[in-house]
Amino acid sequence: MKLPNRQKERFDWTLAFILLIFFLISVFAIASAQTTGQYKYEGEPINFVPSQIQWYIIGTIIIAITMYLEPEQYKKAAWIIYGGGIFLLATLEFLPDGLSLVAERNGAKSWFHIPGVGSIQPAEFMKTFFIIGMARMITTHHEKFIKKTLKTDFYLLGKIIAILFIPLFFVMKQPDLGTALVFIAITAALIIVSGITWRIIVPIFAGTATLGVTLLLLALYAQKFLEDTFGFKSYQAARIYSWIDPYSYASDEGMHLITSLNAIGSGEILGKGYKGREVYVAESHTDFIFTSIGEDWGFIGASLVICMYFFLIYHLTKITLELKDSFSTYICAGIIAMITFHVFENIGMTIQLLPITGIPLPFISYGGSSLMGNMLAIGLVFSMKFHHRTYMFSSDEDDE
Repeated sequence: MKLPNRQKERFDWTLAFILLIFFLISVFAIASAQTTGQYKYEGEPINFVPSQIQWYIIGTIIIAITMYLEPEQYKKAAWIIYGGGIFLLATLEFLPDGLSLVAERNGAKSWFHIPGVGSIQPAEFMKTFFIIGMARMITTHHEKFIKKTLKTDFYLLGKIIAILFIPLFFVMKQPDLGTALVFIAITAALIIVSGITWRIIVPIFAGTATLGVTLLLLALYAQKFLEDTFGFKSYQAARIYSWIDPYSYASDEGMHLITSLNAIGSGEILGKGYKGREVYVAESHTDFIFTSIGEDWGFIGASLVICMYFFLIYHLTKITLELKDSFSTYICAGIIAMITFHVFENIGMTIQLLPITGIPLPFISYGGSSLMGNMLAIGLVFSMKFHHRTYMFSSDEDDE
């Protein structure tokens, strides 16, 4: 038997240290990304570093507020939180085009423009709201159906798909394929840990993988069929072709990937040094921030950044396994899936491992909505750890 830990011992100092390291990486990487001089206002270069520091300060406040509330409070308010996120997505969708309140970029209607603040992307926050709602639903289902059967598992799967469908619908309407894939990845992870029998999971995942491979092959070898049957657009096929063979599309769709590969490859083993960038890469301070890291610090520096993400995911997994209540466990599992997919997809698209999508690198890419959304998610982890209860008759292993 051990006495309950003091508050300062319950605070996750390791996670706070990891965030500090990512803050430093972010600031240095963004500062270096600006040296190519592609971002100017009235002829003067734009400095994104002060804004990123500001977003980190706001994100820290978000963590403090989020950590203050207990998991049980989030569980009670889960549907209000989820519904609020859906309301924001629906408002963004149904507001008339042309309003100053709505910001559109690259053909995507995904941002609210708030005077004096900037652009806010509600989908970034909806990811965490979605995880909270999903965790509440799965937990409540298991509390109601203590005895598992195939029928109850199919019922749970149906509810999971229903909760996914609403935000997925609005995100795809924007359209924002990258964010939609994040929602699907979170859902897949929560299905795996939800307790649904593998007799259901394996056929569904196998069928989904088969469908994905089939669509890819059709896009490569039967584009006309997809255009006539499903309304597949030629520019969508061009994105796939430019991913597989970017040098055949070097003057158009493949240019972004080629410059990304050139930047990272030119860093070689040790890199060119801080602010030693020479290769111009569009969006190198946001979605393609990894190119700045690779060019400046080379293979060694890029590998260390990837190791930091492994350390973060390992630490989050360790916290998840220590938690006793299922609601907190599902919350942490969803957050792990969200961050893991973001990292894998973002780095993967810069090195041609995966197709290019508009997904930022967590805690490093410049952007207020992305950073605040991730800090909100990490704030939940802080809350789960801080309010994790130990009991008088728990074992030594449980208290450690």
